[in-house]
Amino acid sequence: MYVLGIWDGHDSGAALLEGNKIIFASNEERFTGRKLEVSFPFNSINACIGYAGIRPCDIDTVAFSTFEPTKTLSRIFPAQKERYYQFRRRRIPKPAIEKMIRYSKYMMTSIGSAPFLQQINNVYMKRALSHIGIVAEEIIGIEHHKAHAATAAFPSGMKRALILTFDGLGDGLSSSTSILEGSEIKRVGSVGSNDSMGILYEQATTILGMRELEDEGKVMALSDYSFPFPFSENKLRDFIKVDGSSMKAKYGPVTQYRMLEKISWSTPREEFAYMVQQLLEVVISTFVENSIDENGINKLGFSGGIMSNVKANMKIAEIKNLDDMFVFPHMGDGGLALGAAMQANYEMNGVTSYRFNNVYLGSGFSDEEIERALREEKGISYQRSKDIAGEAADAICDYGYVLWFQGRAEFGPRALGNRSIVARPDSEEVKEKLNVQIKRREWYQPFAPTILEEDAEEILDDIKIRDRFMTMAYKVNREYSGRLGSVMHVDNTVRAQILGDENRPYRKLITEVKKRTGIGAVLNTSLNIHGMPIVNSPEGALEMMRKSRTRRLFIGNYSVEMVD
Repeated sequence: MYVLGIWDGHDSGAALLEGNKIIFASNEERFTGRKLEVSFPFNSINACIGYAGIRPCDIDTVAFSTFEPTKTLSRIFPAQKERYYQFRRRRIPKPAIEKMIRYSKYMMTSIGSAPFLQQINNVYMKRALSHIGIVAEEIIGIEHHKAHAATAAFPSGMKRALILTFDGLGDGLSSSTSILEGSEIKRVGSVGSNDSMGILYEQATTILGMRELEDEGKVMALSDYSFPFPFSENKLRDFIKVDGSSMKAKYGPVTQYRMLEKISWSTPREEFAYMVQQLLEVVISTFVENSIDENGINKLGFSGGIMSNVKANMKIAEIKNLDDMFVFPHMGDGGLALGAAMQANYEMNGVTSYRFNNVYLGSGFSDEEIERALREEKGISYQRSKDIAGEAADAICDYGYVLWFQGRAEFGPRALGNRSIVARPDSEEVKEKLNVQIKRREWYQPFAPTILEEDAEEILDDIKIRDRFMTMAYKVNREYSGRLGSVMHVDNTVRAQILGDENRPYRKLITEVKKRTGIGAVLNTSLNIHGMPIVNSPEGALEMMRKSRTRRLFIGNYSVEMVD
């Protein structure tokens, strides 16, 4: 039985399951070239069907997520969704009624769903799917946080776990608590959307002049440039209060926005970012610790947009009575398509476990397809390599960095060794070159390393959780603090991918780099220019090579060089 999951909101996408196997998962931005695409994921659906080698009529069940009033209206009137996308990404002039738009959004999205809304959304989905020949027997709407919880529970590998979702909001909730027990998952608590820590962080991102739902990571990075101070001196300390395994906001969303604006006006931006980040860390870690105590379960699964905050995740990992934790790597709304499919597969077929040792679930290309693209490209020379890893390692040491395009694309926001820019981990000069010439992003944003699993203990300090998906920050051991100049943040932390055997070509590359540098790590950043989606095709990789004037690209089994 094939189950297709669909998400058609912020970072839309699709995912396909067959039994307990994840066949394919991708987001629409990879096909349209618009970062965090919001349009209906026709391209992603077709990619799912094409990869599986099936026909649209072979799809038995379709699951989609979220049917609150605002989402329903955006489906009925897609032009409204597109206007907000352009507004949020600041692609249009600032409207005179900017604040009114934001305030109406906060008020409308706080309204939960209702049965008649789900029926309206079902009709919409049937019509949309009919355009590509899908007439499924079952079309199922999955509540927002149930979809998030499914991704935190079913791929975690845990038999008994506490499942926590922390988001901005969705279907009237900002957080949920569930218990995974064998073949059953049961919700035991939730927090309403008006008490959302995620909305507060989103509002602070906007007030700092950044794009909400996109630049929250910049706020986290900027916060480390503030002079630290105790939480008792934080002006935001009572904005969100934790009571047991619940939380309560002091103000409603509109008043909260105004209060944050007032405080930020007289506060240096680094200090304001520190206040927001510190509040998040205290609120989430306290909530998690209380939930562990109340439920007597110390293995945890997490999902939801807030869980992209690697510093908060590091704080959670430090909780003494926490035994193990899993953060779903596509934790934001872009992971809802897979979550909806998993929850529907659980409800209909009782499937509660998936093998999930990597996220290489997207598009892949044969050497024949790659060579066809290479033949069409001017200004390059290329050859088939007998030792792609060794040749790439030499190029990294000669030029500082290379473009690395291998296997199937990663599902989610992180490049994990298949669509990556790979560089030396010890060169400040290379870091500056990547920031200015390639990524074109803010100076205070750190790059991240991939570290060989066998070298992690030596490089990182006090490893409790070995994260393979770059969802957590770690402290760097003192002996290595001078050897990781291109990947270490100002506070001596790194957002590390700890690499096992799940990606052998990438492992071989890093092993070859280690032979030349003595360090079992590389700088790994996504194969894209800042503000654009991660490259999805050989043509896209060649276009990026040309635009960034990068000397070397290693794609499939081919070594490519720019001709002067």
